[in-house]
Amino acid sequence: MRIVVTGGSGRLGRTVVSTLARADHEVVSADRAPAPDVADGVREVAVDLTDHDATVDLFEKERPEAVVHLAAIAVPFSAPEDVILRTNTAMAWNVLEAAPAAGATRILAASSPTVIGYGAPHGWSPARLPLDETHPVAPWNAYSLSKLVIEETVAMAARRDGERVRYGVFRPCFVVSPEEWSGAPTQQGHTIAHRLAHPEDAAVSLFNYIDARDAAEFVEAWLAGADTVPNGTTFFVGADDALADAPLAELLPRFLPGSETAAAALRGDAPAFSSRLAADLLGWRPRRRWRDELATATPTDTTPTESSRA
Repeated sequence: MRIVVTGGSGRLGRTVVSTLARADHEVVSADRAPAPDVADGVREVAVDLTDHDATVDLFEKERPEAVVHLAAIAVPFSAPEDVILRTNTAMAWNVLEAAPAAGATRILAASSPTVIGYGAPHGWSPARLPLDETHPVAPWNAYSLSKLVIEETVAMAARRDGERVRYGVFRPCFVVSPEEWSGAPTQQGHTIAHRLAHPEDAAVSLFNYIDARDAAEFVEAWLAGADTVPNGTTFFVGADDALADAPLAELLPRFLPGSETAAAALRGDAPAFSSRLAADLLGWRPRRRWRDELATATPTDTTPTESSRA
């Protein structure tokens, strides 16, 4: 397939474009800035997706069969709240309008687990654990709200276009790129080793994570199986274990008062987020675990370039 990946220079985007290119797809990475090391077979296009006309021009020129929309301001509170909301929602709207008009028949958009509402300053408790796609959403900041708007925009587009276009949404957990296992800073600025040694840092996101390569393999699985799942389906995409060196049944009650009963359902190193729907509908399962990746990582001082807006 010819596939446009928006935000292809970002933390997750670099791995997605390289994974799709290795699978012999024709991949176009659309971003405001080029990636530091573009994968073989990937063509880069500079574009500001907040510009409606530029977005239309991109898709009319490229005429992709599929689109993977990753472009966003990727970190909560990394820009003024109004900027995050306007930027993320405008890009999604422009892509979801222009891509199907140009003939794309598979469109997958990235959301975020933050739509669930964890970390709210005035308290939040899970209705149950593990969290799945049926859990109520409760965004409390511009980033999580923008992601929920993206989900609703995808649902609107599916109703608008019907079965002519297959739509999907995925909520990737805290993305860990390959170099971050070796000591490069994560999107929060510290290392994975630090995050493990200081559980209060990982507790904010309920100790969730996903290796970028596993997330990219989910994208592959969705593109291959989009015709077989209900149109517009939303998926959690996370690792099969928690990013913690103690069971969440012990850790969560320390940082999330009132979660004792719900957390008791999590056995051993089980995560707070369930990816069972992706396994059931697409046959996708994460293959990488933090203990294995840290054990085999080679230390490096490489700091990845973060693409924030495409």
